[in-house]
Amino acid sequence: MYRRISVFMLPVAALLFATCCNQRGKSSMFRSENNVEFDTVSVVAHHHLEGDTANPYCNILVDFVYPVTSNKMNLEGLQKFFIRNVLGVPYDTLSPSDAVGAYVRDYIENYTADANTYRESVDEIKEFNSLISGMNVTESEHYVQDFFYSYYETLSDSIVYNRHGVLSFQVKQSNNKDGAVSYDSYRNYVLNLGTGKPVTENDIFNPGYDLLMQRFIVAALQEQCNVDSVEELEDIGFFGVREIMPNQNFLLNDKGIIYTFNKGEYSAYQLDAPVIFIPYETILSLLKENSIAAKLANL
Repeated sequence: MYRRISVFMLPVAALLFATCCNQRGKSSMFRSENNVEFDTVSVVAHHHLEGDTANPYCNILVDFVYPVTSNKMNLEGLQKFFIRNVLGVPYDTLSPSDAVGAYVRDYIENYTADANTYRESVDEIKEFNSLISGMNVTESEHYVQDFFYSYYETLSDSIVYNRHGVLSFQVKQSNNKDGAVSYDSYRNYVLNLGTGKPVTENDIFNPGYDLLMQRFIVAALQEQCNVDSVEELEDIGFFGVREIMPNQNFLLNDKGIIYTFNKGEYSAYQLDAPVIFIPYETILSLLKENSIAAKLANL
């Protein structure tokens, strides 16, 4: 089991101190022949506008799993890849704990800036309403909402596969404003630890794979949803299914390839993001010889 470092904070100043004091652990539930071990930095921050608990607020939770040892790939490069793809390019020169701290601080600062911009816009609208209606600013308040929204975000990553020179991980991000429906997104990444490079569809598939993969994706989606036709998929909330194509958002393991299609790509937001598993045995003819996927298929 990897060691989890949890930091719970309210003020931004405390956030800066706490993240700088984190110590990395050295154990991992993911250890295998790749000899890559992981640790976690967990941060929860809650910030009310102007420090007043009666005001709207932003709440953010970051659960960042990152590598702490690596025998097959340079550790600094591996950590930078994780930071860049979980937290973003602006943070990839920082240590993992510092990167999380900076990300959370920026989130709070951006929320505060959004609130200030909204407040300025409200003041301008009220002034404009009073000019065209002859009412004073107070009487025109009913034209606009005087309060700003609360923001919520959760950001995490998880290791899906870590064997045979392949490291697959998934990033999940959820955003919510004003307590409305959350928007969840999933980003998948596969690293070839032997080359130190991310694995793309062009690395593992023969040319012309996309149109052929389309059939396998549709068939797998129908089977998963227990329906017999594209029309039935459309009846339950899917759209554009006949045009569905591989979207580069995939994971690899020793059984097959796993595609994630985020909400809104080919399905209504009310549905869960479709996760499509296609076993190697069904697509062997599409795999490039000696590719990392072909090697996994032949295990």
